Amino acid sequence: MSDRNIPQHGYRLISADSHVNEPPDLWTKRVPMRLRDRAPRIERFDEGDAWVIEGVSDPINFGMNACAGLEPEEMRGWMRFEEMRRGGHDPSVRIDEMLRDGVDAEVLYPTPRLGNAIVANPDPEYHVAMIAAYNDWLSEYVEYAPARFAGLAIVPNRGAEAAIAEIRRVEGRPGIRGFMMGCYPNGSLHPTEEDDAVFGLLEEMGSTLNIHVAMTQSMPSAHKAKLPGWGRLFDVPTRMLQLIFSGVLDRFPKLQIAVAEVDCGWVPYVKEQMDNNYHRLEPNSRFGLSMPPSGYIERHFHFGYITDTLGIDLRHRIGVDRILWSSDYPHISADWPNSWRTIDASMSGVPRAERDLILAGNAKRLYGFVDPT
Repeated sequence: MSDRNIPQHGYRLISADSHVNEPPDLWTKRVPMRLRDRAPRIERFDEGDAWVIEGVSDPINFGMNACAGLEPEEMRGWMRFEEMRRGGHDPSVRIDEMLRDGVDAEVLYPTPRLGNAIVANPDPEYHVAMIAAYNDWLSEYVEYAPARFAGLAIVPNRGAEAAIAEIRRVEGRPGIRGFMMGCYPNGSLHPTEEDDAVFGLLEEMGSTLNIHVAMTQSMPSAHKAKLPGWGRLFDVPTRMLQLIFSGVLDRFPKLQIAVAEVDCGWVPYVKEQMDNNYHRLEPNSRFGLSMPPSGYIERHFHFGYITDTLGIDLRHRIGVDRILWSSDYPHISADWPNSWRTIDASMSGVPRAERDLILAGNAKRLYGFVDPT
């Protein structure tokens, strides 16, 4: 293995939430022949290139998912695929991009709206085939440099049996270090008894359950909000409440859950309010929990942030071992190639041991990165 494929000095900076840019032929080349005319594909439009996806009314452009490092005036929704940096789909080039930014390793998620379209497709056969195609492509990408990449395989949500089969199919592949859920394995936004088999398997494997921003059953659409992406935390408290009060986290006390791109400055408020209502209602409601909600949050959940100076200030109330720095590269939120400039500004006054945990140590522990000897 090339020396550049291994961080020789050990892991000082790990992005716990970065992204790939899927190549145009990912699905058209990999799904079974009978499904290829339905597969997601990139088409050319006057404004630029975009994904055309079954069940999605609007072409899904990707310029904001590939604009890191451009001048603000150059950042736009529409672009040609060949205009983007190659690291999104070429792992050898990606390492050069990481080295330029001083990032030692990355945890890799799919392009969100593209991933949402796969997660939300209601056809079980097609749904599973698209996920398998993505997971196979991702496996090949991260296998190029497993010491640099943590690939998160997508978990199907058309029943626990299909979810377990896909997890078993890809487990142990070099660089596959966790599993991402778009909604619960039963296919809904509410955990059921059926899902326990999947949660139990992840706990047994020591693999993280990963959620990117929010769970969803909705097909993506063109961005129409005036300020898309500003409020990314809204879904997470709901998922925490569900997993706590359904008993999942009592049944699987070692299950670790990483929620990416939601920041963390809000966590102390949510813990306080959940505990307040719990203590008021517990005498009559008899929830049957083994501890207040904040205890589960502190034991199970990890929070990925990009820029959150309030979260850094409140790190002891969140849990220093629960916070994960993320670059979001190559998306619009990334500070590439100047991530360290932003980090140093936000980390002023943070003790070295705490800084090291947030920037690398917590991700090392969750995703099994081991410093070279």
